[in-house]
Amino acid sequence: MSTELRNLELELDRFRSRLLVAAGFVLFCFALLIARLVYLQIIAHEELATQAENNRIAVVPIVPNRGLIVDRNGVVLANNYSAYTLEITRAQTQQELEELIDQLAAVLPIEPRDRRRFKRLSGESKSFESVPIRTKLTDEEVARFTAQRFRFPGVEIKARLFRNYPYGDLASHVLGYIGRINQRDKELMEEWEDEDQANYRGTEYIGKLGIEQQYEHELHGIAGVEEVETSAGGRPVRRLRSDSATPGNTVRLTLDIRLQSLVETLFGERRGALVAIDPRNGEVLAFVSKPAFDPNLFVDGIDQESWKDLNESLDKPLLNRALRGTYPPGSTYKPFMAIAALTTGKRTAHQITYDNGAFMFGNHRFRSHGDTALGAVDMYRSIVHSSNVYYYALANDMGVDLIHDQLEPFGFGRKTGIDLEGEVTGDLPSTEWKQRKYRRADQQRWYAGETISLGIGQGYNNFTMLQLSSALATLVSGGKRFEPRLVHEIEDVITRQTRPVEREALEPLPLKPEDVEVVRRAMYGVTQEGTSTRVFIGAPYQSGGKTGTAQAVTIRQNEKYNASHLSEYQRDHSLYTAFAPVDNPRVALAVIVENAGFGAEAAAPIARRVLDYVLMGRYPSDEDIALVQQGHGASPIGAGRKAVDVPLPTPRGGTGLPPPLSSASDASVVAAAASAAAGASR
Repeated sequence: MSTELRNLELELDRFRSRLLVAAGFVLFCFALLIARLVYLQIIAHEELATQAENNRIAVVPIVPNRGLIVDRNGVVLANNYSAYTLEITRAQTQQELEELIDQLAAVLPIEPRDRRRFKRLSGESKSFESVPIRTKLTDEEVARFTAQRFRFPGVEIKARLFRNYPYGDLASHVLGYIGRINQRDKELMEEWEDEDQANYRGTEYIGKLGIEQQYEHELHGIAGVEEVETSAGGRPVRRLRSDSATPGNTVRLTLDIRLQSLVETLFGERRGALVAIDPRNGEVLAFVSKPAFDPNLFVDGIDQESWKDLNESLDKPLLNRALRGTYPPGSTYKPFMAIAALTTGKRTAHQITYDNGAFMFGNHRFRSHGDTALGAVDMYRSIVHSSNVYYYALANDMGVDLIHDQLEPFGFGRKTGIDLEGEVTGDLPSTEWKQRKYRRADQQRWYAGETISLGIGQGYNNFTMLQLSSALATLVSGGKRFEPRLVHEIEDVITRQTRPVEREALEPLPLKPEDVEVVRRAMYGVTQEGTSTRVFIGAPYQSGGKTGTAQAVTIRQNEKYNASHLSEYQRDHSLYTAFAPVDNPRVALAVIVENAGFGAEAAAPIARRVLDYVLMGRYPSDEDIALVQQGHGASPIGAGRKAVDVPLPTPRGGTGLPPPLSSASDASVVAAAASAAAGASR
């Protein structure tokens, strides 16, 4: 009996021990729970309350409307329009992309080019970023998709502002274009100030070229924010607060779009470039590169076929010939050689050189154009009748380094500083230049014979039309120098106040007025008794000019140039430089028509029409334009018109703008954007 009692007591002791352990464990758990509640409710209350509030409120960036680009007279060259896009967020889709796109194609038309563009843009975007598969949807297409939206998770309709260039390829190399921000753009943006980076939250497009790129921060505007209350599922419930975005400023160019259109029309289907500058302040009046391209193609991603056509074309429409195309200046270089000779004392205005049709240097014969002997030539006749022998001899006397030192201050061989990205320096040779350019020791040596052809703008000389026109503006203005400018002023879109773009004059060149007068009068003589006489017959103003014919390929010493024996791309270039009026120049220009032959036949007629427009406000007749396009122009024919009476160019952007979005549509899109942002924040 006693044994049973002892066993019972042992069992009771064990039970009590287990009960105490269990009770202690329960109390410990309650203590942990209470401690956690104290931490959540008291210690971490403020932090958790803020997080809860953030989960309830989605902050959605409001992308500002991009600013306008207008010409000097206020004609709009770049604006915006609203349109619907169909976009896919890959991270939110539940099936293979190709299968999803095939199903979407059964609801909305999706072309092969749409698929290719989507594939390319997807490669440049992250999986949580939405990428358009279709743009510029009609209201009917929007309604059709909305009715079946439940079938396509990760696919949504958005309203976006699209950039529009109403005149298509007109002035495209100046305007540039915008495009979607890619990885390279993001890497460059990381170098910006934090404030600038924050301003681009929600922005998907950025300036890629031209004015759109150079004045990006003026055109972009200031982003706004909107706070939207969301449900637990992330759907917007109501708008709490909104700070409106500030649209981008208006950028007013120095260009006259009527003049720009006239010049591009005069080129026709030919290739070339023209830059016209006001020597008094450096404003660019016309900036032409032909052929051009339609910047509207790039706005929502260019398709592969269009890119291939542009990129592989022999005419190189994507090349900004005015800014990046370098050419031998030919005889248009002679007035600069003349002013260098006067400045250094290597020649006087009346010093005679005998032109017998050729210049012999060692065993090499440097020929004149057409092997024509001009006899006794002073500086005036050397420019008016374009004597090669005069400038062969001058170059030989000066030497390459003295030529370089005298002409480099005019802007040759260096960037002009124009407000466009991508300008090249060209080539103004010197002995040091050749050592830098070539690696092999035998190529670095400068040979005396290489100097001779520099005098007539051949050899290693290669410059842009921008450099040539800027240098001419400096010469004919007596040494005044400005950095060329394409933007006249910035207009604040809110206050309407304008802010001029600074054009501080550079230090002038110390040219002697009497030396400048010698060159200006000789260039005036070119239009009166020289190589461009028939083009400037009847001009009611006095202008100066210089024709130039530059080789595209080298002709052997014993051969004569024959255009009919060469392919088009091997024929000589046609150049002309001009300024007017002679005594107080208001415009200086340089023009090249590629592979078009003698300067007076193709380039000079274009220059004459530009001077008529700027100085007289005259616009040529249709029959005159047709002759210039064919390279048969001389002095203007037909009944010209007042430029102000000529209608603005016909918009030819071909965007097919849809009607403006309704306010209801805008509201639904804002709600959808808020929902997407809330989902991303989670």
